[in-house]
Amino acid sequence: MIVWVNGAFGAGKTTTARELIELIPNSTLFDPEVIGGALTHLLPPKHLTEVGDFQDLPIWRRLVIDTAAALLAELGGTLVVPMTLLRQEYRDEIFGGLAARRITVQHVLLAPAETILRERIAGREIPPDLPDGEIRIRQWSYDHIEPYRAALASWLTADAYPVDNGGLTPYETAVRIADAVGSGTVPVCDIVQTPEPTAETVASGVLLFDEQDRVLLVDPTYKAGWEFPGGVVERGEAPARAGIREVAEETGIRLDDVPRLLVVDWERPIPPGYGGLRLLFDGGRLDSAEAERLLLPGPELRAWRFVTEEEAAELLPPVRYERLRWALRARERGAALYLEAGIPMS
Repeated sequence: MIVWVNGAFGAGKTTTARELIELIPNSTLFDPEVIGGALTHLLPPKHLTEVGDFQDLPIWRRLVIDTAAALLAELGGTLVVPMTLLRQEYRDEIFGGLAARRITVQHVLLAPAETILRERIAGREIPPDLPDGEIRIRQWSYDHIEPYRAALASWLTADAYPVDNGGLTPYETAVRIADAVGSGTVPVCDIVQTPEPTAETVASGVLLFDEQDRVLLVDPTYKAGWEFPGGVVERGEAPARAGIREVAEETGIRLDDVPRLLVVDWERPIPPGYGGLRLLFDGGRLDSAEAERLLLPGPELRAWRFVTEEEAAELLPPVRYERLRWALRARERGAALYLEAGIPMS
């Protein structure tokens, strides 16, 4: 299990986490800042300068997941993780990756008033030997108050268990968290557990269209990026039936007929991914009443939207967009296509 202590810079996450591991039996502190520091020695400087924050590096997010899983496999018990997460897609990617490893997360938010946050940032000690410490640490913290405020207004408060520690010491805050975790007051994060593949897979996607012939894309909570409704074909399951099942699970739309095959695309393995066959089917056009029955985002979906082909190019990864592009051409021509890495072979 993981107790993830979130909050703005200056909220007191690390000091609270150090107290918390003394209160939760068999618990260990894991600070993902260590991974960010290690990446400064592992990655080329030019690569690092291309991002404003190490959280924007996919390798950081993956290493956080992998390291947490390795620590729990080695030590057992509970990991206490003090780390600011203000972007919902990063939260979903990390928590979804942990869920895929059957690791539950209890998400706690330290939420002192903004005036107290600013006072703490102003009074924070800066190491005297740190060049430009005022700019690099204090101003960095001030600059992240606005993203924190935006996250509070959109998703963060609903997602995490808030603790107002403005008038509490780190120990008092830790006691409050430990009591809430131990009593079950802090719920386990509701996110789909999708085990990571250990070999090549077959996955089926279904294209659904609105009355303007725009295609439906979904934004899953358990992985990064927009996608088509669909998922991995289970053992002994027909690919088209898998697509029908996934559409029902993700969107609430139940297809009466077996959808028509549009493309078969071989996705080459790119470590750590395994690749495999990706099939796209034509689920047909939804009328306005059917479109209104689409489920609101929940444990599986962060969002959904109908898009034009041009809009899809801005949302989908290149290979996935090419798969869509050729699927639309196959739909127009009435004949399925075979692709390799998004490129037609015939």
